[in-house]
Amino acid sequence: MPLLAIVLLAVGTYAFRVAGPALRDRLEIPDRLRQLLPAAAVVLLLALVASATVTQDQGFAGWARPAGVVVAGALALRRAPFPVIVVAGAATTAVLRLCGVS
Repeated sequence: MPLLAIVLLAVGTYAFRVAGPALRDRLEIPDRLRQLLPAAAVVLLLALVASATVTQDQGFAGWARPAGVVVAGALALRRAPFPVIVVAGAATTAVLRLCGVS
């Protein structure tokens, strides 16, 4: 990534962080929007996980990676410790790839 792009991303990120407290008293957010914002954050995060899970180099990543993510997701829903979630997801993917599932 070029240095200029990194600097622009850093400046933009900092501007967003400063804008929140600076505009808090000037903007009125409706109650309905306040209720929807946490759900919107979850949807964006799930979309990022889904796209990173199933794609690689603008193509399908294979079945091993999504299977690892499903295992990790199931453990997360059962509130397993984070290291267990990561190791189980990675191990599932690794074992499937060793077995020839791409």
